[in-house]
Amino acid sequence: MPKEKPASLLIVEDDVDLAEMLTAYFRAQEYDVAAVNWGEDAVQACTSKRPDLLILDIRLQDIDGFEVARRLRSHQRTQDIPIIFLTEVRDRKDRMHGFEVGADDYVTKPFDIHELRLRVRNALRRTTQSTLTNPVTGLAEGALVDERLRECLDTNEWAILLVSIGHLAEFREEYGFVASDDVQRAVSLMIHNAVRDLGGSSDFMGQLGMTDFILVTAPGSLAALTERIQSRLEGSLDYFYPLEDRERSHDGRPRLSVRLANISASDGPFEDLDALKEQILQKRA
Repeated sequence: MPKEKPASLLIVEDDVDLAEMLTAYFRAQEYDVAAVNWGEDAVQACTSKRPDLLILDIRLQDIDGFEVARRLRSHQRTQDIPIIFLTEVRDRKDRMHGFEVGADDYVTKPFDIHELRLRVRNALRRTTQSTLTNPVTGLAEGALVDERLRECLDTNEWAILLVSIGHLAEFREEYGFVASDDVQRAVSLMIHNAVRDLGGSSDFMGQLGMTDFILVTAPGSLAALTERIQSRLEGSLDYFYPLEDRERSHDGRPRLSVRLANISASDGPFEDLDALKEQILQKRA
């Protein structure tokens, strides 16, 4: 039986000694590893031979890691490459900006090499798992969501409720990934319970991203579902915070928030799936 092809990593780090250390370490872990020291070289390398994962330093000497990520996310061939940013521990704004431009994870310098190895392993596992359901909430995403939205194009009896959670990236930054995942699971459960109580058997729940949930329902159910979900979420947001932080609502830090918007067949007609999805995402803004 032929040996499974090793996952390929591209390390982008302008500290030559650190780049060499990371290369040697991950090769010893049986990864296929390449390294470059410049941002422009990283973009070219990803375009010519797409790696399975990118370990990307933010502070580079030509273009920074944010620009590298932005360029990769803007091209179809490279837009889905998992990116783990390396950043200085003091640069909180850098980490937040990293998530904004599409980072999947970040590791702060100085870092524990074993932690980095585990984050690489987990990121690669996520990309090889089924893309049909969200690994955190279990809700439909990707192709399953697209299939359901295409069905909407063939009928006039539908409404979509978009539920967006604001400032989840900031929450994750302060309280960690486990707490952030708990928020996503709780939101999905509250939507599910509302559908169970007020929706119909053909209602569809899905997820467009970490912060965006959609519910496809009948137009007659939309108002009641919207009211129930909004009241339940707004009444629960504070409970995601530790007890000592629940009174910290006026210190200027971003807090979890919820925004609901809806779209229905009467907002169309929609030329195709892309037009419908674009309209949904515009409602989020």
